[in-house]
Amino acid sequence: MDHGLQVVLVLLAVAVMVVVLCRVLHLPVMLGYLTVGILIGPHALGWVADAPQARHLAEFGVVFLMFSIGLEFSLAKLHAMRRIVFGLGSAQVVATLLVAVAAALALGLDWRAGVALGGVLAMSSTAIVSKMLAERAELGAPFGQQIMGVLLFQDLAVVPLLIVIPALASASDALTYTLLFALLKGAAALTALLLFGQRLMRPWFHIVARQKSAELFMLNVLLITLGLAYLTDLAGLSMALGAFVAGVLIAETEYRLQVEEDIRPFRDVLMGLFFITIGMMLNVREMWADLGWVVLLLLSLLLCKAVIVAGLARIFGVGWGVALHTGLGLAQAGEFGFVLLNDAGNVHLMSERVGQVVLAAMLLSMLIAPFLLMYADRIVRRISPDAWMYSAMQMHQIAVRSMSSQGHVIICGFGRSGQTLARFLSGEGIRYIALDADSSRVRNAVAEGGEVVFGDASKREALLAAGLMRAKTLVVSYIDKHSALKILQLAQELRPGLPVVVRAYDESQIDQFRQAGAAEVVAEIHEGSVMLATQALLMSGVPLNRVMRRLRESRARSYRVFDSYLRTTDGELEDVDDDLQLRVHSVLLGAQDDAVGKSLARLDLASLGVEVNAVRRHGVLGSQPSDEMVLHAGDVLVLLGQSLALAEAEQWLRGGDAPPAP
Repeated sequence: MDHGLQVVLVLLAVAVMVVVLCRVLHLPVMLGYLTVGILIGPHALGWVADAPQARHLAEFGVVFLMFSIGLEFSLAKLHAMRRIVFGLGSAQVVATLLVAVAAALALGLDWRAGVALGGVLAMSSTAIVSKMLAERAELGAPFGQQIMGVLLFQDLAVVPLLIVIPALASASDALTYTLLFALLKGAAALTALLLFGQRLMRPWFHIVARQKSAELFMLNVLLITLGLAYLTDLAGLSMALGAFVAGVLIAETEYRLQVEEDIRPFRDVLMGLFFITIGMMLNVREMWADLGWVVLLLLSLLLCKAVIVAGLARIFGVGWGVALHTGLGLAQAGEFGFVLLNDAGNVHLMSERVGQVVLAAMLLSMLIAPFLLMYADRIVRRISPDAWMYSAMQMHQIAVRSMSSQGHVIICGFGRSGQTLARFLSGEGIRYIALDADSSRVRNAVAEGGEVVFGDASKREALLAAGLMRAKTLVVSYIDKHSALKILQLAQELRPGLPVVVRAYDESQIDQFRQAGAAEVVAEIHEGSVMLATQALLMSGVPLNRVMRRLRESRARSYRVFDSYLRTTDGELEDVDDDLQLRVHSVLLGAQDDAVGKSLARLDLASLGVEVNAVRRHGVLGSQPSDEMVLHAGDVLVLLGQSLALAEAEQWLRGGDAPPAP
C-alpha cells in the first residue's frame, strides 16, 4: 500500500473512533484528537511517522480554521463589545507578552523567543471554553461576556502574530527593517485584498448563485479560500492570513450562512487532523525527562494567566467574583497557540527541547481546562468573599420578586418561547417568575413590566429563591439538554411532586426527559411538523373537521394528559362556568397518606368524577395505569377532573372523608 494513503487511512480511522468516544463521554472532541495524536505518533505507539503527508493535511486544517474565524468577524459585534474586546482583550495579550519576555530573559533565552512564547501562551481555547459555557448556560452571564470578548480579541491578534513571528527569525542587525517590512507588507496585502476583494466578491457570488448549482457554489468557496491563501503565501505571508481575509470578505455578503454551513465538514475534518498532528509532535520520553520544567511551566501558565486576566478585569471595573471567574476561564492555552508554536519552531526561534516543554504544558493545560470551568464556582467562592456577596445579592433579588407569589409558574429562560408562555399566563391571570442568564434580555423584559430576574435556573439556589417550594409548575422553555436534565434532577430532589414541562428539540429526547421526571415534554420539531401537516391537509381540500380530528389524535398520542379529554370531545370549546372546566392536578403521596398500599380500583376515584391520567414513580411516567396498580409512598398521581372533584379526590387520598358521589 502507498505510504501516503496508509497515513491518511490511519488518521481517518482514529478520527472516527475519537469523535464517537468523545460524543459518548460528552467531552470536547479537540481533547480527544490531541490525546490520540500523542498515542499514535512517532514518539509513542509509532502507528504514524512524522510524515509530510500528515503535515500538509494539518496546514489545510489551519487554513480552514482561520477562514471560519474570518466568517465570524463582525464589525457590529466588535462595536457592541469594543470595551471588552479592545480594552480587556488587548491588555491581556500585551501583559502576557511582557511577562513571557521577562521570564525568557530571566531563564537565559533570547528576547525574540520570549515574544514568540508570549504570543503562543497568550491564546486561550475558543473551542473548549465556548462549548463549556454554552453547555452550562453561562454565555450570557457577566463573566461569560468578559471571556467571549477576550477570546474574540485573541482570534484577531493571531493575524499580526502570524506576520511578526516569522520575521523575528531574521538576523539581529536587520531585525527592525524585517519587522517593519513584514508589517507593512501584511498591511498592504490586507488593504488591497479587502478593498478590491470587497468590490468583486458580492457580484461574483451573485453570478455563481444564479446558476443554482450546489457543486458550483462549493467549488467557488474552495477556490476563493485556497486561492487567497496561495496569494498571501506567494507574498511571503502565511496561508492562514489569506484564508482569514477570504472569510472576512464573504462575511460581508448575504451568502455567509450558506458558506459557513457548506464549509463546516471540510473545516471540522481537517481541524481534527491538525490537532492529531499536534499531538504527534509531543515526545513523551522527553516530556518525562523534563517533567519538572513541564509542571513548572504548566502551573506558571495557569496561575499567571488567571492572575493577569483577573487583575485586568478588576481594573476594567468588574467585581472580584466575575474577575476571578474570567481568569479561570481563560487560564489555559489555545488552539491558535499551536499554530504559532509550529511557526516559531519552523523558523528555529527556540530549541526543540524548549518547544517540547511548551507543547506538553499547553496540552496538559487544555486537558485541565474543562475541570477548571466546572469547579470555577467553588474556587471563586473560596478565594473571594465578594463572590459570596454577589451570589447572595442575586438570590436576594430573586427572592424579593417571588416571596409574595403562591401557586405561581417558574419559567426557566425568557427567550421567545418563554415570552410567549408569559403572555399566555398573564392572560389567564397566573403569576410567573422567569429566570434568565442574559442580563440585557432581563433589563429589556423588566422595562416592559415582566416578572423576570437574572439567574441561572440550573442552580439550586436560584430555583429555591424563585419559590420552587411554593410554585404550581416549573417550565424549561429553552432547548439545552444538559441544563434541562440538571433542572429536572434538582426538581426531583427538592420537590418531587412538582409538574415540570420541558421543551425539547425533537422526539428522540422525550423518553430521556420523562425518565428524569418531566411531567410532559414538548418536542419543537414534532409540533412544527404537526402544524405543517394540518395546513397541507387544509390546502389539499380535506374538510376542516377531519383535519381537526387528525390534530386531536396526534396531540392525544403525544401528550397523555390530554388523552381522555380529546378522546371524548369533538374539540369545540363552550363558554361554560370556569369551575366546570376539566383541570390537571398532581398529588404527591406521603408515607402517612391513606392511599399508600391500596390499588386504584379500591380507591375508585372515578366515582368522584376524577380520572387517574398517569402515575410518576421514581421519575418514570406511567400513562393510563391499570386498576390493579398498588400505590407507593413517593408516587405522583396526575389527576384529571373538575376543581371541586379534584379537591375531594385529594382529600380522599390523604385519608379524609370524601362525600359520596352524586
